[in-house]
Amino acid sequence: MASAAFQFDALAYNPKQLKTGECPTVDSVRDDLAVLSKYTDEIRIYSVQDCNQGEPVLRAIENSDWKVQLGLWINKDDAVYEKDRDELIRLAGVFDYKKHVTAVIVGNEAIYRKEQTSAQVAAKVKDVKQALAKLGLESIPVTVSETWPSYDKTLIDAVDYINMHVFPFWEGTSIDDAQSKAFEHIYDLQKAAGNKRVVVGETGWPDAGGNYDAAVPSLKNEQRYLREFICRAQLEKVNYVWFSAFDEAWKPTTNASDVETHWGVLKGDKTPKFQSPMYDCTGFKPSSSTSDDSSSEESSEGSSADNNSNEIDSLDSDIDESSDESSEIDESSDESSETDESTTSNALSRIGSSMSTTAASVVALVAAALF
Repeated sequence: MASAAFQFDALAYNPKQLKTGECPTVDSVRDDLAVLSKYTDEIRIYSVQDCNQGEPVLRAIENSDWKVQLGLWINKDDAVYEKDRDELIRLAGVFDYKKHVTAVIVGNEAIYRKEQTSAQVAAKVKDVKQALAKLGLESIPVTVSETWPSYDKTLIDAVDYINMHVFPFWEGTSIDDAQSKAFEHIYDLQKAAGNKRVVVGETGWPDAGGNYDAAVPSLKNEQRYLREFICRAQLEKVNYVWFSAFDEAWKPTTNASDVETHWGVLKGDKTPKFQSPMYDCTGFKPSSSTSDDSSSEESSEGSSADNNSNEIDSLDSDIDESSDESSEIDESSDESSETDESTTSNALSRIGSSMSTTAASVVALVAAALF
């Protein structure tokens, strides 16, 4: 993950052309990275084979300090995965994976979309690990990106670390409760994961589009969630990939809330939505829910929320005024034998219970990285 000198651990990045979705070139990726270099030195991509995006990305970061998390796409058709896996292997013979590749991510919400079972995805993780080992690249961790309810014991056992997606917006959570909601899910998976590391593979908040229950997309709410989540993640040493780098006008807008083109920290013309630094952790206080007790005293919770909301109010003048109108956005290592099995079982049970109570809202979550 990126060093403390950068504002983001890593950014989710689709190298396709921002307005049209056309395939990337080495030069277009370099142009993007020149902009992103002010904010991070690590990106996550979702496929190496789709649009031939793996090669231009790896070529663009040659002879640099950039890091990349390489994704392999999975859907119902295993031939799609096999093409990505084969391209991953081919590119390993061309580029220095040990220098630049921090992880291989096998699939993105394929279990959530009910296109694969956890057992099927776990088998693909094993397949990729074996392929990397044959190339002398067994040191590169292999994981799966899934929504937090989709991480069962089969998947946890298969991966080198847990890479969970958490979007309070898609649970219809108000901005006042979003920070707490996200970390509740993180804590549950930390308990279930035993000694394995839990990373947030995607989280974010849109700045425009339709409301989703109590979740309201706005520039102010995007900045508030960004600040509260990242400041708390820093305090609790939780690594994350922020979704996403840019607004992407080519994405479909037919889901339950018309927000898919509005998740970037930079606009479609590659200008920032917020002045740098995009957040300031001075005065930040995490909400009072903890990993030991998800309940909290309402007075303490309210005090924390009020404090953080006031901090965002004080940052309003830092928001780029050209971003005020949303219509302008798109114009321009295995588990220790000492792991307590009952704790893991209880944590997974709690995840299952949480999943059932939020199923109606989680069902509306769309795969964030579309081809």
